[in-house]
Amino acid sequence: MNAEFLIANPLQLPRLRHGFFTRNGGVSKGAFASLNCSLSGKDDAASVRENRSRAAAALGIEYRALCGLTQVHGKHVVVAEDAWPEDQRPEADGVVTRRAGLALGIITGDCAPVLFADRAAGVIGGAHAGWRGAVAGVLEETVFAMERLGATRRDLIAVVGPCIHQSSYEVAADLRNAVLARDSADARHFTEGKREGHWQFDLPGYCAARLSALGVAASIMMHDTLPDDARFFSHRRNTLAGGGSIGHQLSAIVIDDHKS
Repeated sequence: MNAEFLIANPLQLPRLRHGFFTRNGGVSKGAFASLNCSLSGKDDAASVRENRSRAAAALGIEYRALCGLTQVHGKHVVVAEDAWPEDQRPEADGVVTRRAGLALGIITGDCAPVLFADRAAGVIGGAHAGWRGAVAGVLEETVFAMERLGATRRDLIAVVGPCIHQSSYEVAADLRNAVLARDSADARHFTEGKREGHWQFDLPGYCAARLSALGVAASIMMHDTLPDDARFFSHRRNTLAGGGSIGHQLSAIVIDDHKS
């Protein structure tokens, strides 16, 4: 089975390839089955390398051209000028490039993978937006970094990929307070939870709203990672089941370096 991935229509642009990969089409076993692409977990390293190689091949690139990050739930964004070794991944939650042939990879397991493309300037980006990173401004910082490479907001397209959705994402007061401390108007992204003192948080809607406030066109893929065990890893699902090891899915975007 080939590495399975989803396509977002807004990102189907000339010379651009992308994929929001599912958990299917890899070689990992057990809790990591099967297309676990995380380099930071406890999965067999050879299996993860094979999984990432399959994902790279699905995008038409070599394994070494896949630029991943050591994600830390912050807002730092790096520029990919050349591919880096997988054991030298920079600590960041966003990455941008204008270099063809470099695939920007984001790893998630409920957080939002956000892929960006400038339809005119040939600049792409990727961001890992958990609630902490989104509140801190990782999406804005990714846009700013793309602008420094020549992108313009009027030509930017952003897609919020598969992540945990509001009906699945019950949160306590600490998270809600942290979001509202930045802007009380963001209370619109919360609804009453089933338990007292809890709320349902709309993470993809919050991400799209932050981007829209910048003037960036943003769309949301309607895939909720938590209930869809057949296609997605989910940290929250794993926690509710008692914890333990878990895999993560990859989302990636690349400018095709073929001239034809």
